[in-house]
Amino acid sequence: MLRKIGFCMLLASSTCWAGDKAIIGSSELMSVEQTGLSYEARIDTGAVNTSLHAFDLEIEGGSEKNMKDNVGKTLFFTTENEDGEQKRLKAKIVKTSTVSNSQGRETRYMVDLNVGFQGKERKVRVNLRDRNHMDYKLLIGRNWLKGKYIVDVSEKKVIGPVAPINILESGLTFETRIDTGAVENSLHAVDLKVENGEPDMEKNIGKRLSFTTENEKGESHRVNAMIVETSLIRNAQGSEIRYMVELTVGQPGQEYKVKVNLKDRSKMSYKLLIGRNWLQGHYMVDVSL
Repeated sequence: MLRKIGFCMLLASSTCWAGDKAIIGSSELMSVEQTGLSYEARIDTGAVNTSLHAFDLEIEGGSEKNMKDNVGKTLFFTTENEDGEQKRLKAKIVKTSTVSNSQGRETRYMVDLNVGFQGKERKVRVNLRDRNHMDYKLLIGRNWLKGKYIVDVSEKKVIGPVAPINILESGLTFETRIDTGAVENSLHAVDLKVENGEPDMEKNIGKRLSFTTENEKGESHRVNAMIVETSLIRNAQGSEIRYMVELTVGQPGQEYKVKVNLKDRSKMSYKLLIGRNWLQGHYMVDVSL
C-alpha cells in the first residue's frame, strides 16, 4: 500500500498525498503505460535500474554484434505479466546496461517507458531481460524510487480509532477502541478464578486463570488462559495491578498472539482496548477514518 509521510487523506486508490515523499511497500500493483498491462512489481532498493520481463527481442534493420552499436535503433519485444497477458512493443534503445548478479555479468538493452501506479505513470529507463523464471515480471529499482519514495518493508496497515477486533479464544468480536496512548491491550474480564490461586498476585504467574468476557452486544464467553505476568497500571483513578494473559487478537482473519491485561470494563463504552503492544510494527492509526 502506498502512503504519504505527514497528515493524509485516504483515497479510493492506494495513494495518500501530503508530504514530499511517499511510503511504498515491498511489492505493489503497478503498470507500464505502453503495454496496457498491470504487474505485481517487486520494489527493490538493491537494484540500480528498473527491469521489465522481455523476450523475442528483434532489432529493426538487423542487430550488430556489439550491443552498444545498436543504441538508437528501434527494438521490438514481447512482455508478459503474472496473469499471462502479453503485449508486443517497440521502443528506441537508449543505452545498454551491464548488470552483475549471482549468475555473473550480463548486458541488457535499456528503453524509456512510462512506469508507475495506473494513471500516474512517469518516464523511466528500464532494462529488458527474460524474467520468465522469476516471481516478479517487473522490478522497480532506485532510478524510479529516488527522490520520491521511501520503502517500508513492514507494510503496515492503516486502522481507524475504532475497529472490529476478534479474540479467537472467546469466539467474540468487539467494537474496539484503538488507543495509541495505552501501552497494553485491555480486555473486559469478570469472575476471575485462578487455579490454586494465592493472595499475592505475583505468585500466581504461570497458573491457569478462567474469566468471563462480554462484548458490546452482550455476547459473553468463559475463557481459560495462563497468567504470563502482572502489570501495574496508573491512571487518573490511581494505580492497580492486573493479570496479563496471551490471547489471539486481531482484525478478522489477521489475528496474532499478544499480551492482554484483564480488567472489569463494564462501566466503559469499549470492552476491548487496543494499545501500542498490538499496534507496534503492524499498524498506523488514522483518527479521521
